[in-house]
Amino acid sequence: MTKNIRMGAYALGLLAAFGATGAMAADSYPHRPVTVLVPFGPGSGVDTTARIVGEALSRELGQPVVIENRAGAQGAIAAQAAARAAADGYTLFFTTQTTQAANPALMKKPGYDPIKDFAPVGRVAYTPALLVANPALPVRTLADLVKLAKAQPGKLSYASGSAGTLVPGAMLTTAAGIQMLHVPYKSIPLGLNDVMAGHVSAMFTDIVTGTQQVKAGKVRALGISSAKPWPLLPEVPPIAEQYPGFELLAWYALYVPAGTPAPVIERLSQALEKTTRDPAVRERLVGLGLEMSYSTPAELAVFGRDELEKWSRVIQAAGIEKE
Repeated sequence: MTKNIRMGAYALGLLAAFGATGAMAADSYPHRPVTVLVPFGPGSGVDTTARIVGEALSRELGQPVVIENRAGAQGAIAAQAAARAAADGYTLFFTTQTTQAANPALMKKPGYDPIKDFAPVGRVAYTPALLVANPALPVRTLADLVKLAKAQPGKLSYASGSAGTLVPGAMLTTAAGIQMLHVPYKSIPLGLNDVMAGHVSAMFTDIVTGTQQVKAGKVRALGISSAKPWPLLPEVPPIAEQYPGFELLAWYALYVPAGTPAPVIERLSQALEKTTRDPAVRERLVGLGLEMSYSTPAELAVFGRDELEKWSRVIQAAGIEKE
C-alpha cells in the first residue's frame, strides 16, 4: 500500500470515527443537566423568556435545564463565558441582539466574536422597546417629553440596561434634536426601578418588563419602537408616527459554543422548535408581548450576519461611540 493510499485510508478512518462519535453523542445527549447562560439579570425580558423556554426544553430533552444569569458589561460577561464553555451541548446561551449584533459596534473590546465563537440553534421571538417615563414628570406624550427636553437641555435623563434600550434612546435624542443625560445600568429592571423612583426621567425598556409597570401605573408609556401599534399595548403610539423610519426590534435566540457537534445542535434545534410551537408556551410568551418567530440554525446564521450589519449602521447613525 502506497503512502498516499495509507494516508487516505487513515483520514477516512478518522472521519468515520468522528462521525460515529457525533452520532453516539446525539443518541445519548443529554444525559445530565443542561445550563443556559443568560446575559442580563433576573426580571429582564430575556431572563423571563429564557425561564419559560427552559422549562419547556427540559421536558423535551428529558433533563433539568438550569438558568444562570451572568449580567454585566452589556451582556459581554455571559457571552465570553458561553464562548469559552465546552462545546458539548451542556452550556447553552440564550441571548439577544445586544451580544450578537450590537456589542461589536458599541465596545472596543467585547472579548468574543458573535459569529466565530458561536453556533446558532434557533431564534425564538421578536419584541419592540417601550418608551416610559416617571408619572410625576409633567409629560403625557412623546411630544411633551421632547418639548420639555428642549426647554431644559441636559437636565432630563434616560436609563438603559442593554443595547436594545440604549440604542433607541440615542436614536430618539438624535431624531428629536434634544439633549438628555444617559445613565447606564447592568440590567433593564435596575434602570426601570430608578425611573419609577424618580431618579431618572425616562427609559426604553423591553416590553416584557415595562408593560407590567405601565399597567400598574408606576410608569407612563409614551411610545413604542415598532413601526405599527403592538398588540399587547395597542393604545401606545409608534414613535415612527412622529419620527418616520424610527423602528428597532429586539430578538431572543439560542446559541451554543462553536464546535458543538452537529447532531447535538440538531437535537437542540428540534427541541426548540417543538417548544416554540407548543400552544401553552406560545400563549405565555405572546401574553408577555412577544411575537413568536422560530428559525432553523441555518436561517439564524444568515439572520445574525444581517443583524450585525444593521445594528452597526443604526449605532453609527445614532452617534454612539465605542467604549
